[in-house]
Amino acid sequence: MSKLRSKRCIPCEKGTPPLKGLALVTLSAEVPKWSVVDESRLTRDFKFPDFATALRFVNRAGEIAEQEQHHPDIRLSWGKAGFEIWTHSIGGLSENDFILAAKIDALAD
Repeated sequence: MSKLRSKRCIPCEKGTPPLKGLALVTLSAEVPKWSVVDESRLTRDFKFPDFATALRFVNRAGEIAEQEQHHPDIRLSWGKAGFEIWTHSIGGLSENDFILAAKIDALAD
């Protein structure tokens, strides 16, 4: 289990630089099913047996996002849910993105 699951998202202060290089490699190792895209976004697709199951998963992920006050972009279709996470205020990735990814992963376990 990722240590990130026990952490909480903390708003980034203005001027916080996005994570790059080794910091991304280290954090992405804790959420290995997610892809780091262009050092600026995390993405992952989930598959389900039907639309209703995918919708329930998306709703539970949405509840977590609300609790953390950190909101992913979500695509929902029959049997699929796709997530894209980044910290909009800094235009890239922060630890918050990896925390949210780990918490979404916990739903799938």
